[in-house]
Amino acid sequence: MEALFDLPEEYKELRSSVRALAEKEIAPHARAVDEEHRYPKEAATALARAGLSAAHVPTQYGGQGADALGVVIIIEEVARACGSSSLIPAVNKLGSLPLILGGNEEQKKRWLTPLAQGAGFSYCLSESDAGSDASALRTKVERKGDSWILNGSKKWISNAGVSDFYTVIAQGDASLGSKGITAFIVEKSDPGVSFGSPEKKMGFRGSPTCEVYFDGVVLSDDRRISTVGEGFTLAMNTLDHTRVTIAAQALGLAQGALDVASKYSHERKQFGKEIFDFQAVQFMLADMAMNIAAARQLTYAAAVKSERGEKDLRFFSAASKCFASDMAMKVTQDAIQVLGGYGYVSDYPVERMMRDAKLTQIYEGTNQIQRIVMARNLPN
Repeated sequence: MEALFDLPEEYKELRSSVRALAEKEIAPHARAVDEEHRYPKEAATALARAGLSAAHVPTQYGGQGADALGVVIIIEEVARACGSSSLIPAVNKLGSLPLILGGNEEQKKRWLTPLAQGAGFSYCLSESDAGSDASALRTKVERKGDSWILNGSKKWISNAGVSDFYTVIAQGDASLGSKGITAFIVEKSDPGVSFGSPEKKMGFRGSPTCEVYFDGVVLSDDRRISTVGEGFTLAMNTLDHTRVTIAAQALGLAQGALDVASKYSHERKQFGKEIFDFQAVQFMLADMAMNIAAARQLTYAAAVKSERGEKDLRFFSAASKCFASDMAMKVTQDAIQVLGGYGYVSDYPVERMMRDAKLTQIYEGTNQIQRIVMARNLPN
């Protein structure tokens, strides 16, 4: 019983190795990545070399075969050092999971193998008028003989232009609503695919977020990864699993902010003593640590349910994403408060962490949507 909530040794070793890599090869570049709004190429190289950029890919396709909890720990530790860099493994899982869930063996071998070798995979669901109401998407796909013709655009696509492959959710018959939607794999090199300029964002500045355009893109039927009309269901099932990775991102950002604030509280002296000695600061740090610990337990539990495909996954994935991201926003704000004026400038990373944390409350479903999902899937 005493080991009920203790991680098995292999996960502890994974955390230790990822943390060492992140501190040595990712953290030193995090500030420049943010300030220069540039893709974290150092992190991408380091993660790919270590087999961590898409560790979820099964071993038969050249991946590490990491389970959901392992991926959560990887993303958490990378986010602790650099939020933008944590989007590399997170987006790769999001983009490729529909293929893993819905594709056939030939398709998996075709696209998962290069993903495991360092290629990128993005997820194209959202549109300008289809955000929370994802079923209202207008990107169209039309059957032409043995092929499909794709037209339209997708908005807010993480790592767009960098990724090699894209899961695209498109409407084939608007009269059927969500039942007319089908999922496809599109490659960056396909004629008719183009990208807009990167958005100028508050946070996650190192991960390009662009609009993706499809102008008469011709797709053979072997690009279809869902049954015709089952694309929306596949998209929603995907999010049930990947919302847990957003919780992991939030955890990492919060833990990184607490680490900075705790260290600073022992270095900064006022009125002749460390500011840690003041009860007001102690209470803030205690609350930060308590809420991180609670979010970590919920997130890890959701990851295990994801791996096992348990029936209450939908509730737990939404709950972990919602709780952890709300927690991260509060913790990063409090970390800034502990640092005072130094927290407000970029000499310290907590202001960057706060800006990054805000997005975790918004993407892969706003936290208002998560609360609707939870209410509709209350556990018995």
